[in-house]
This record gives sequence, C-alpha cells and structure tokens, in this order.
Amino acid sequence: MTAVVTFDGFTKSYGGDTVVQDLTFTVEAGSVVGLLGPNGAGKSTAMRGLVGLLHPTAGSARVFGEHFAALPNPARRVGVHMDGLGFETGITAARHLDIYRLALGAPRSRVDEVLEQVDLTAHAGKRVKKYSTGMLQRLGLATALLGDPELLVLDEPANGLDPGGIRWLRGFLRNFAARGGSVLVSSHQLAELEQSVDEVVVMRRTVLFRGPLDSLTRGGDSSLEEGYFDLIDAAAGGRRNA
Repeated sequence: MTAVVTFDGFTKSYGGDTVVQDLTFTVEAGSVVGLLGPNGAGKSTAMRGLVGLLHPTAGSARVFGEHFAALPNPARRVGVHMDGLGFETGITAARHLDIYRLALGAPRSRVDEVLEQVDLTAHAGKRVKKYSTGMLQRLGLATALLGDPELLVLDEPANGLDPGGIRWLRGFLRNFAARGGSVLVSSHQLAELEQSVDEVVVMRRTVLFRGPLDSLTRGGDSSLEEGYFDLIDAAAGGRRNA
C-alpha cells in the first residue's frame, strides 16, 4: 500500500518542554487511522505540524511524500478540520463555503455538493452564529471537502454531535475510505471510533502503540477502550516510577 501520511521522528519542543517526541507512523491509502491520547498528549500538535501550521523541532511530517506547503493547491489533496480554524459568524454557511471554494478555484457546484454530503442543505441560508456545535462540526467538514481531497485530517470531529450525528460521521468516514480516500482522525469517543478505524496510534507525547485495531483489541477479545487505558495507565505508572 502507498503511504499518504508519514511522520518520521516528528518532535516538537517549546523552550525546554518537549510536547511531541520521536513520533513515527504512517497512514496508508484507503485507510482510517485513529490518533488517540489524553488531553495534552500532543495529538493536535502533531496534526498542526502535518498541515504546516507549525514546524517541527526535529524529524518531519509529510503528506503524499511532500511537506504540506510544497503541495500545489494543497486543499485539493488534503481536507483539514480542527479546533482553532474558525468561521466568520455573521455570514451564512453557503457564503462561507463560497468564499473558500473561490480561494480553491473550485466550481460553484461544489458548495451544493458538500452541503448535501454533510446534510446541511436545509440550513445553507442560516447565519453561522445561529448554528449549534454539531452543525458547526458539519460545516467544518463541508469546508474540508470543498477541494474533493484524497486525505482528511480531522481533529475531534465528533465533538458536539448528537448520537445520530455520530452515527452519520461513522458511515461517512467508512464510505470515504471505501472510495479510496484516507483519514487521520483524533477523537475521545473511543467506543464510536472502534467502529470506524482500521488502525490506531496511541500516544502520550511519544508513540505507545501503532498498528491494526485488531492487534490492540486482541481480535475483538477486548475493547478499544480497554486496550487504550491499559497503555495509558502503564505509561503513567512508568513516569511515576521513573
């Protein structure tokens, strides 16, 4: 399989504080990979490094074999939705998407297509400030889809979604991968993520586990949650005893 995302020794420090250390893993074409870890584990830092929002102290993070900034019109290949990439709340969702599609050089038809994909067509004319948290998550995903990308990088996309929305997101991610797309997604919704991902990377500053979901759950004999907390608790114990 082809590596769409490659972290190779990715390390990020701020002053004397190392937030991510020697992060190494890949995302293969057509797969959904869950990036897991407690708050402060470095997940968002790694994702921001991948899409060029920060530079690593050491190592590298590449998409399609290149640094994100080196890709011509990167949003045509990589769709990004993460905290901190906000919206102008005084405009409608349709206008927000139209501004972004103009920047991408995408046809006007893409606005209608992505609104339909995320089930926001009926709310396209509503001002963003009147959107619920779940609707904002869908709008963020619609924005990421405008360029018809091959890869989605999603930071906590299930936050604020109701049970129906979470179920919809699961189906969306699996269908995206089935069509040949790839997904790197972080989430704290472990039970839900277990039904969506092919592979898992568990980190707490550095990698604690990387591999197929079945390896962490012992072929289904345990849950993702159980495997995850076994790793996190062992890592915490190791730090206390160090």
